[in-house]
Amino acid sequence: MLKVEDWAEIRRLHRAEAMPIKAIARQLGVGRNTVRRALAAEEPPKYERAAKGSIVDEVEPRIRELLAQWPSMPATVIAERVGWSRSLTVLKDRVRELRPLYAPVDPVSRTEYRPGELAQCDLWFPPAEVPLGAGQSGAPPVLVMVSGYSRVMTARMIPSRQGPDLLAGQWTLLAGWRASPRALVWDNESAIGSWRGGRPQLTEAMQGFRGLLGIKVIQCRPRDPEAKGLVERANRYLETSFMPGRSFTSPQDFNGQLGVWLARANQRHHRRLGARPVERWKADHAAMLALPPVAPGSGWATSLRLPRDHYVRLDGNDYSVDPSAVGRRVLVTADLEQVVVSLADGRDGVRVARHARCWARHQTITDTAHAQAAARLREAYRHQLAPPADTEVAYRDLADYDRLFDIDADDETLEQAI
Repeated sequence: MLKVEDWAEIRRLHRAEAMPIKAIARQLGVGRNTVRRALAAEEPPKYERAAKGSIVDEVEPRIRELLAQWPSMPATVIAERVGWSRSLTVLKDRVRELRPLYAPVDPVSRTEYRPGELAQCDLWFPPAEVPLGAGQSGAPPVLVMVSGYSRVMTARMIPSRQGPDLLAGQWTLLAGWRASPRALVWDNESAIGSWRGGRPQLTEAMQGFRGLLGIKVIQCRPRDPEAKGLVERANRYLETSFMPGRSFTSPQDFNGQLGVWLARANQRHHRRLGARPVERWKADHAAMLALPPVAPGSGWATSLRLPRDHYVRLDGNDYSVDPSAVGRRVLVTADLEQVVVSLADGRDGVRVARHARCWARHQTITDTAHAQAAARLREAYRHQLAPPADTEVAYRDLADYDRLFDIDADDETLEQAI
């Protein structure tokens, strides 16, 4: 076989020195046909080893028959059906080569986004234990949102994945942008909606939320993670770039560190865009919708009559209330930061309790002022139930009864009468 250096020299002599084929063959000691083949070749000569047969070749027809009927059949099942008793690795390699010939193709399209068009949303669960208070720790979900056009990313840890917290977190992120995309893309998160009968159905709370914003919510089909690939990549980016080497003292500390990191991350060069997300944010933001002047109803809201123990329960925790509201109807509202209790029986807006939101579970949060007020009211109630004061009782003389019944006999007469 002709060496690469000989092939290169033949072409040089012919092209640069204008040497004829016969002279080249004589100078290099090769045949004239070899020189002709070297001049005609467009690529350097390569050594190719003759293909050798594989032990899988004899069962390949049977493999093809099985894949034609069941394209997704696992390689281990195929090995059992064809009676394979040798190395499973070579069989798996051959199945991996043949399967695309029979499996249906589902290519993923590359989507181009217009400014202000949409943002993709998802919940990411960080691989770390965050102290929640009261000796508890856990990994609450992080709500992540990525704009399609600019790729600007925002995120925030929320207390739970329940509907009220999810919508409150969604509003907090949008308020940070001071605008809303025209559509939000979600998967089948139960607090957002689900697919039923082949059609997406949003929850009533999410319908109300999107209606006040005037936007559309797009639900991805089940088992279609590529439909929200932007936020899926953002989740991996958070896990590989934000998390390593960090520790947290509380959810508030987590959100503080996350906010600083996001400000830097949105200024880094994005390979797919060929630009930094912040450079495209101005056009993206200008095409978004303005937020309504009044925040949509998000977060927790419930009404009840305050019981005698003057505590209300929210998300598994009990919060104290001013005991003066016992027996009256109160409105309990909560967002990601605080729990507020107000009167709801004709004096709306009169606040009777306010607490910081507790992220731990099964806790009792008591305001000192509420405990002191309850003690005073109990003491006043006990005084109202005190027994009446002692009074003098007059005792009647027994002689009065003798005169009343006209009894004048002596003791002996009385004994005889008895």
